[in-house]
Amino acid sequence: MPIFELELNGPNVIAESQRSGRARNLFWPWAGANLSLLALSYGAFFLGFGVSFKQATLAAIIGTVLSFLVVGISSLAGKQSNAPTMILSRAVFGVKGNIVPGALSYLIFVGWETVLVSLATLATGTVFSRVGHIDHNIALIIGFVVAVSLTVFGGVLGFSTIMKIQKWLTLVTVAMTVAYIALTIDSVNWSAVSAIEDGSNQAFIGALIFGITGIGLGWVNSAADYSRYLPRSVSSRGVVGWTVMGASILPIVLVIYGSALAASSKELSDAIAMDPIGALTTLLPTWFLIPFALVAVLGLVGGAILDLYSSGLTLVSIGLPVKRHIAASIDALIMLAGTIYIVWFADNFFSPFQGFLITLGVPVAVWSAIFVADVLMRKTPYVERDLFDGAGRYGFWNRKSLVLMLVGSIVGWGFVTNSFASWLSWQGYFLAVMGGKEGEWAFSNIGVIFALVIGFSGHVLVSRKAIRQQESF
Repeated sequence: MPIFELELNGPNVIAESQRSGRARNLFWPWAGANLSLLALSYGAFFLGFGVSFKQATLAAIIGTVLSFLVVGISSLAGKQSNAPTMILSRAVFGVKGNIVPGALSYLIFVGWETVLVSLATLATGTVFSRVGHIDHNIALIIGFVVAVSLTVFGGVLGFSTIMKIQKWLTLVTVAMTVAYIALTIDSVNWSAVSAIEDGSNQAFIGALIFGITGIGLGWVNSAADYSRYLPRSVSSRGVVGWTVMGASILPIVLVIYGSALAASSKELSDAIAMDPIGALTTLLPTWFLIPFALVAVLGLVGGAILDLYSSGLTLVSIGLPVKRHIAASIDALIMLAGTIYIVWFADNFFSPFQGFLITLGVPVAVWSAIFVADVLMRKTPYVERDLFDGAGRYGFWNRKSLVLMLVGSIVGWGFVTNSFASWLSWQGYFLAVMGGKEGEWAFSNIGVIFALVIGFSGHVLVSRKAIRQQESF
């Protein structure tokens, strides 16, 4: 048997003979996907909301754990029904109606894989320029080729390859990250860190919501993609626990440490907005730059691989008539184009990144809440044949769920502000009731919380009876 083999499964339900493993196997893909030096830079992003180090720490812990708890609960659907997330979502929105959240999920996946590969390219380019005095563009091209090659390799080959390489990516990245912390701990000025005063409640909520949308919420629509190979007899509590543990522990530590570094140096904090990973090299001795490039690329690629894999599954689930690996290859081409734009043409990284998170974060929050509510309300697994047949119990279109998603998005967008691009300035149209777009609540992005509440409570209210009828067939 080859070490790395091409996965032939696509949107289909996994056969009983192919299901194996334990809940703890989920630790490695989620740890590898979220152990990234980007989490260090998130520390500066958290402080940017005007909060203290203590508040940033609390927001990182609460936001990360809560968002990955949603991912863990969504993973239960994969264990119970052994199909990809965006196929299982058809039971909620209808076989055809699921095109709407499917298209949204596809944008999220492609956006994230582009962001991660762009960061790996920028970081590698910065390191190579410092080490070998290589022309900056040539250094960027080298980083681009390395990051793209690793991402495409894992994302296209599929599940078996991902499960094998994510463990080693995690172990190597952990070791190198510990070394980075040891070499930079002297750069932390604890007096400066403790001198930052607490921000307002609104600022804290803004940081908390950034943690929810920027760290865990974007993974909900891929949760079942990695639990679907587990036997149905595996502990549900274990599935949730290992997912949350693998995805949360290391990012929380890195965000807290990144906050301490950013609070110690305004120059570093400002530089992170332009090159979130490369800016961190300014604290390092020259001899550690090559190992730093290794840990930066591996950490970011770990997340990009999962995004590319799930984006291929999602593209097939919404109707593209190709095999999963072909769909993943198409996504890779889109990722290449997006990376080239961010690396060589965009003036600033954080602005388009933040705009991307806020704008898509609202409908993703609604969909995530709806899907989690659906998973929690069902007492039996989804019925395989009806997930692929619009004439079955789930129907072609579930108008109630689609309207609920629309209402949640409209309300959510009305309570967020997005000044990162002129074409996004229409958001925040309901903020007049909370002080306006320049008021205290303007940048809290409280609309994401409203979207979550509307999605979860709304689905419980409007779909409880329909779910009971579906499960009585």
